[in-house]
Amino acid sequence: MDREKGQWFVVHTLSGQENKVRDTISRQIQQEDADFGVYEVLIPTEKVSEVRKGKKTTTTRKDFPGYIFVRMDLYNADNTIREKLWYFIREIQGVIGFIGGGERPIPLSNREVDDLIRQSAGPEENKAKPKIQFEIGETVRIKDGAFENFEGTIEEIDNERGKLKLMVMIFGRSTPVELEFWQVGRDA
Repeated sequence: MDREKGQWFVVHTLSGQENKVRDTISRQIQQEDADFGVYEVLIPTEKVSEVRKGKKTTTTRKDFPGYIFVRMDLYNADNTIREKLWYFIREIQGVIGFIGGGERPIPLSNREVDDLIRQSAGPEENKAKPKIQFEIGETVRIKDGAFENFEGTIEEIDNERGKLKLMVMIFGRSTPVELEFWQVGRDA
């Protein structure tokens, strides 16, 4: 698809309605002629993996919940809003409105669009990230197992297996303990 046509705009939706709004716009794109002015709808997502009780599950999480990105020609050549398109987008069930500029939405800059597209179509697209990001040296509380309610410092992180190696103080000695991600939590 020709990425030179149109400008990218951010549309605010009700949380959880992003896919429904995208589908409505996509159906309209297919039904209308090339003159309609909407070219693409994007909902940036990432795959997130989580290990629970020994089972690894992968889910898809939206990068910007409550927002979709639409590439369209919202303005005519004389810089006036294309009324038909403006009202079509705003009247879709689940749409709150355009972001930036109030009654005259401001399109995303080229740099913002490049970052957005790079992020949504990156080389690690198929590689799932852990749901909770831990850091070496971080102190966590053990929520399950023989050492429940003990605190430990993270020494190693194995994202592939969903395991952490903690150093836990037991009887005054620092002892290594290997646990799964779901067995530990951060103190709030």
